[in-house]
Amino acid sequence: MRPEKASIVSDLSEKLNRSPFLLVTDYKQMKVDQFGELRNRLAPAGAEVRVVKNSFLKRAMANSGMPDVGDKLTGQTAIVMGDKDVAPVAKILKLFAAEFKIAALKIGVIDKAVMSTADVEALAELPAREILLAQLLGLFQAPATRLVRILNEPAAAFARLLKAKGDKGDAAPAVEAKKEEAPAAPAAEAAPIAESTTGETPAGETPA
Repeated sequence: MRPEKASIVSDLSEKLNRSPFLLVTDYKQMKVDQFGELRNRLAPAGAEVRVVKNSFLKRAMANSGMPDVGDKLTGQTAIVMGDKDVAPVAKILKLFAAEFKIAALKIGVIDKAVMSTADVEALAELPAREILLAQLLGLFQAPATRLVRILNEPAAAFARLLKAKGDKGDAAPAVEAKKEEAPAAPAAEAAPIAESTTGETPAGETPA
């Protein structure tokens, strides 16, 4: 290999070693201004796009210990690499391809594992890394909060029990006092015998 070509492969291999991901796209029909637009969109996400020869990319991937995806490296190829999270980059690339009908994704390699087009597009739907970390932290914190509540519950229940017993003890003397103050019920008096208004002698009695 000529020195200039070897230098290109060496530089590409070094960048692949630093990048946690490699997205391979189809460069066909992409115009210069469109290429510049894609580059500008990727820059804030810490990623770059560059056109490479398939033969150079195959050598660079082999030098970087990446899997052999030579059968996918056909036609005009542009690659996207970066030093940050792949999800925002995949989202930018997906939206760009849908908008301009170019730069279709061929394959992805993330942490040296081959990812299909569907897998990479699924990554594009994920929120940013910071949001994922916040959600994960929330999941970790929730069980801890419940655990503290559960651990505190026996003490709280015991305190409520003592308070309930105390309230019951205070109520008992008041009930007894009310019982002592209540007057005794009067004895039932015998009902008087009603006098006859007719002057007749009640049955069973002998007249005087």
